[in-house]
Amino acid sequence: MMADTSNEDDQSMAMMHLQLQRSLKWLDDVTKGIIGYELESRSLAGLQVIEARTGFLRCNFIVPLLASDINGNWHVGAIATIIDNVGGAAIYSTGHYLKVTVNFNITYYSTAKIQDEVEIEAKVKGNKGKLTSIAVEVRNKSNGGRLIASAAQWTAANDYRSPQPQSQAKL
Repeated sequence: MMADTSNEDDQSMAMMHLQLQRSLKWLDDVTKGIIGYELESRSLAGLQVIEARTGFLRCNFIVPLLASDINGNWHVGAIATIIDNVGGAAIYSTGHYLKVTVNFNITYYSTAKIQDEVEIEAKVKGNKGKLTSIAVEVRNKSNGGRLIASAAQWTAANDYRSPQPQSQAKL
């Protein structure tokens, strides 16, 4: 007699969908400044998720004045922040926790100007135990998809638990 795996498959799909929704909520909360730092919310202001699957995110973004340098270019720090957060959300969609970045490399090829529309695409490339690899590309949609930056990032599961206070011994 064969085991019925359809119920297990349904449960697995439901869990993956739930985790994807958690990662999207986390990214939305960072973007709106509900969690995280002001620098993140300023760098992500207006970010729109246009496609989301487990381990994959594609977002549109209009470069705001707040994320520009003195020459009107999209600031490289703001680009790094958006890469880190969109990549983090793609990774978060594959598990039940956020991970700690252990290696983060960005190559910059060009820039974007204020009000240019860009696309950010993040893909989980693989998992090795507690390590996860991701690739992120940022392209300028305002000039035919020219590559602005590409990033490779490795993260590690952060299962550290802070020590719980020991109850004091009675004297």
